[in-house]
Amino acid sequence: MMIMAPMRGYTDRVFREVWSRHFSGIDEAVAPFISLQQAKDLSLKILGDLAKKEAGSIPVIPQILGNHPAAFVSLACRLEDMGFSELNWNLGCPFPMVAKKAKGSGLLCFPDRIDAFLEEVCSLSPLRVSVKIRLGRHSKDEMGAVLSVLNRYPLHRVILHPRIGVQMYEGRPDLKAFQDFLHGARHPLVYNGDIWSRDDFYALSSCFPSLGSWMLGRGLLADPFLPERIRGGFGEKNKDELNRFILFYNDLEAAYQKKLSGPSHLLARMKGWWDCFYGSFEGGDLLFKKIRKLQRLDLFQKEVQAFFDSRPEWLPSRAGGWVDPALGSAEGRGEGRL
Repeated sequence: MMIMAPMRGYTDRVFREVWSRHFSGIDEAVAPFISLQQAKDLSLKILGDLAKKEAGSIPVIPQILGNHPAAFVSLACRLEDMGFSELNWNLGCPFPMVAKKAKGSGLLCFPDRIDAFLEEVCSLSPLRVSVKIRLGRHSKDEMGAVLSVLNRYPLHRVILHPRIGVQMYEGRPDLKAFQDFLHGARHPLVYNGDIWSRDDFYALSSCFPSLGSWMLGRGLLADPFLPERIRGGFGEKNKDELNRFILFYNDLEAAYQKKLSGPSHLLARMKGWWDCFYGSFEGGDLLFKKIRKLQRLDLFQKEVQAFFDSRPEWLPSRAGGWVDPALGSAEGRGEGRL
């Protein structure tokens, strides 16, 4: 199974629906988190990001960020009425403004609070409960106590990004720590972290052949073809990345134009997307240097169109290839399942 990661400001309903019209290979998506503060007064706008709007849309799993179990249960009841069957608890958000409030990865220092939260929500939530976590906030040594807590509850699954919170996205995932967690976990486990290329996926799946679920995040944003490449559905006959990408990009911009109010908001959103895309193109770094300074949407669009008209070469991910093929696995080497 391939799962789209929750990335706030990126993988909203607009992106998910546009992506699914142009590409394939994702089975479901965890939506960007709703804070429990927002959940006290849920607006149609917030709920609208979760609802399916098109036939063939990617199935969505809502995610909650917070530390108040009663609010979690209340939201779970409302989401059950909307037809959802699972609610994910965010224990991995690494951003300091979140963590210092004992939310996201900031809760990983407090296994007793995680225990109390899960005791209440697992007994009262009408939805299956899953968690998305990191190895710890300050140290991977924090994970032993957290894993002992998680193992006491009937969680649907655990999604693990094998970095600690204070790392943010620096360094590399700790695959040995992931392996240790895998051996100790009593729940289905999903791997998340730095799958930038097909080679990365197959190297990781060789290390962890028992895994059946994988989450794609920044690699998917940089290369929207990535799930197709991994699944082997991207053959030579349809290997025209640029034309397919241009159709996708134009569709994405048009969809955000309908949603956002005014050219300045659209300009800011599309600049954000080029921060993800530019590394996939020859000369993309030069384009990004130009467009990030522009303050007018028409000039921005003109530069992007000229870049596409130049027919830039699509580049393989420069962030990929980091997995040590000699890592091996105590499970024995093999090929992961999808």
